[in-house]
Amino acid sequence: MDVSWAWENTSCESIIGVHRTGASSDWHVGLAAAAKLVRSKKGAAERATKAHDEDDPDAVRARRATANRVLTVLKAALNHAYHEKHAASDEAWRKVKPFREVDSAVVRFLKADECVRLVNASEPAFRSLVRGALVTGARYGELARMRAEDFHPEGGTIAVRTSKAGKPRHVALTDEGQTVFKALTAGQNGRTLVFRRDDGEPWKASQQQKPLDVASKRACIDPPATFHVLRHTYASALAMRGVPMGVIAAQLGHADTRITEKHYAHLAPSYVAETVRAALPAMGIVEPTNVTLIAPTKNVGGQ
Repeated sequence: MDVSWAWENTSCESIIGVHRTGASSDWHVGLAAAAKLVRSKKGAAERATKAHDEDDPDAVRARRATANRVLTVLKAALNHAYHEKHAASDEAWRKVKPFREVDSAVVRFLKADECVRLVNASEPAFRSLVRGALVTGARYGELARMRAEDFHPEGGTIAVRTSKAGKPRHVALTDEGQTVFKALTAGQNGRTLVFRRDDGEPWKASQQQKPLDVASKRACIDPPATFHVLRHTYASALAMRGVPMGVIAAQLGHADTRITEKHYAHLAPSYVAETVRAALPAMGIVEPTNVTLIAPTKNVGGQ
């Protein structure tokens, strides 16, 4: 979220001045068009930015969603300033409307055969990390912090001690997931990290995408997968098999089901759809055929 950008580049007084001059909407639109912040090297004089592709609808949607989140925080601060008598009126910023229909992102997930190809295309140490993501739905940082003692073979769970929400959780593992963690923790000291690099060092921030890009290219997955896509793959697989949203939310570490439903509810088997398909009789309007459909082949290696 670019909230820090808003406060680093704009004082409260100047924002109130912007609203007074009627340029509030221009500021909101400008923020949506601004380049996104990216991780900078330590000691860098300026924050690094990356321009988004204005011809990419999803990139535009994402920037507008960010602008809406910043606007929400900014309005809260301005409302506080108004109630503390630092602003004469709140009318100006109340007129600024957020962009509509920008929070419903299209969730990308991998199919089963893509998962197999990605795992097989990964380097050995990184392969374990990819497997861990696919069987737990955990974030990269959560996986990097897992220790052997966090795996409980008796209950078939793995503990995520520190999550994004700050609350620990226990992720239930399938038989396949338990097999993965049994192999990784066998004979290990409880404090040993489950996932380590080839040199035995821990996985650190921002070390995951480059090997994932390489593996994705080998596996003919374009655009390359991300760990967020692996997380979506796990949750989408559960949703498509009718697992309740509350259970998926608990597995992912969501505080409630709102975010879970936003991303995965459309994948869940629909009671309405199942009822219609079961009740509506065939109308006899499709001619029988003995033609077998063949799935289109992918262009691999330019051939």
